[in-house]
Amino acid sequence: MMKDISIGRYYNGKSVLHRLDPRVKVLLFIVYMVTIFMANTPVAMLATFAVVLVLALLSKIPVMEILRSVRPIVFIMIFIFVLNLFSIRQGDVLWSWKFLVITSGGLMRAVLLAFRLLLLILATSLLLSLTTTPLKLSDALESLGSPLKVIKVPVNEMAMTMSIALRFIPTLVEETDKIMKAQSSRGAEYDTGNIFHRAQGYVTVLVPLFVSAFKRAEELAIAMDSRCYRGGVGKTKLHPLKMKTKDYLWMLALVILAVVPLAVDFLWKIK
Repeated sequence: MMKDISIGRYYNGKSVLHRLDPRVKVLLFIVYMVTIFMANTPVAMLATFAVVLVLALLSKIPVMEILRSVRPIVFIMIFIFVLNLFSIRQGDVLWSWKFLVITSGGLMRAVLLAFRLLLLILATSLLLSLTTTPLKLSDALESLGSPLKVIKVPVNEMAMTMSIALRFIPTLVEETDKIMKAQSSRGAEYDTGNIFHRAQGYVTVLVPLFVSAFKRAEELAIAMDSRCYRGGVGKTKLHPLKMKTKDYLWMLALVILAVVPLAVDFLWKIK
């Protein structure tokens, strides 16, 4: 189960999305996220899904590797679907039993919200996680946030913190898996009993995990301090980010592609 978490994991490749400037991918993700939340009709959501399929084809990442990013949120998607299905009572009544009522408006809303979450996770994986290394993502956010330095915002420190956090997510996941296997060999149970018995079992994982995480954080702080890390003061880069002509062209093409669902949504509402 823990190995299914793909947040912070980079899939090595040489596709168009892999070679694209990370700043372009961050901006595209913002545009696409706005598109996802503004699309409110089934046709617009299908058009948005088509954009995700185009991104998946451009990334050349295996389908199963992409779907791994969806597995951890399946329960959340089901919860959102069921909650909206029975709480929203608009339109015609499709089914009712005692206090449970399903309406056409509730069904439509439940499908749209669950599908919206799915598209958001897929876009995050394709643009930020699977095709962009944590270091490049950190450099992109630092570059895009550089105007905030004028008002004394610690952009370099914030970018470094995010980069370290993303870097250590896979490490903590592997550490959790090792601790769970070690505790299971000692008789700990995580899949049997009631919810309180399971929670008690997870305590045997959380305590050593927190101890290990704090120990890693202390070792990293000592290592950075011994190397005289002082934030962005005098900082240089081995591979500075440089926008190329193809980056601008791909950005223009992908932005137009991401805005298409909004145009479809507008035309659908006019009809």
